[in-house]
Amino acid sequence: MIHPAEEVHDLRILPEPTDSEDQYIIPLQYRKMENLHIVFWLFKDVAWCMGLRWLGMAMIVPTLFISIVIAYRTREYMSELCHNLAITIWISANSYWMVAEFLHFDNNIVTGEITFKHLALIPFISGILILGFYYLIWKPRHKNEV
Repeated sequence: MIHPAEEVHDLRILPEPTDSEDQYIIPLQYRKMENLHIVFWLFKDVAWCMGLRWLGMAMIVPTLFISIVIAYRTREYMSELCHNLAITIWISANSYWMVAEFLHFDNNIVTGEITFKHLALIPFISGILILGFYYLIWKPRHKNEV
């Protein structure tokens, strides 16, 4: 029997939150999507490692799409939004690098000693900047928010 101070949430029984206890509860539907996202991401990277061009490139679409949906759904929590945007950008950079290798233009010179593979640094650094913004600027100014 469920105690009146408890509620059933996503197949888990959680105590009723108190004023001093903040909770971030992920709905089961969202958690399932995040778990599926990991499956797609792993298939993409395993395909890359194994040289399975068609599978690796096909897995970009669901991996990136779900990443964008997750970032959108968590937009009300700055911490979650920033981390999920960084993940989306990471997947984009990683996917670009994979495609560059599969299509054999990764080592072509852009200028000087910079190759097309190095262009993946642009989104990688963008993700780092988003997290830098969160940890160095936003979080110190909003200590009581998530």
